[in-house]
Amino acid sequence: MIGLVFCAGLLTACASGPDGAEMQATFNAGLTQYDAGNFSAAYQTWHDIEDVDLAALRNVAIMLRKGQGVEKDLKAARIKMERAANAGLVTAQADLGDMLVNDEPRDVAAALPWLARAAAAGHPLAAFQLGKLYESGDGVPKNLIVARQLYQGAAAAGVEDAAKALQNLPPAPPPSPAVQSSH
Repeated sequence: MIGLVFCAGLLTACASGPDGAEMQATFNAGLTQYDAGNFSAAYQTWHDIEDVDLAALRNVAIMLRKGQGVEKDLKAARIKMERAANAGLVTAQADLGDMLVNDEPRDVAAALPWLARAAAAGHPLAAFQLGKLYESGDGVPKNLIVARQLYQGAAAAGVEDAAKALQNLPPAPPPSPAVQSSH
């Protein structure tokens, strides 16, 4: 599943300015609590700053989705993830696409633009998930050429499942011969 790992890379989404250092410290405290398995404390820490920190908002949504430190609530998770995605957080765009594809109610049509946006921004897991949709024709016309391109990008970024999927695709058709024109 996409984006279920909290990473230091999220810190770039923290608020900046005079309170930026304090916000960063609060976010980091939540990360420490999460890593220690103290999900309730991590949830509360991030919940307290979710209105001013997109990464915290995303993390709260993930915890709601998984039921970590709080009762599982897919509807609330989706609403919060959509707020972070609409604000431009690429990881939230990928996560929202994943939620729309894999959670109930499933809505692949709504997931496609989020996955495409995140993949275009270089999110490898979004590219992999979008590739799977193109490979299977789930919500989009089946297109192995597009699936191959998406898998190649994701595999180049280290997504092992994308490399495996790429190997399992039928061979690419040979390029069509160039049409010669006589001018």
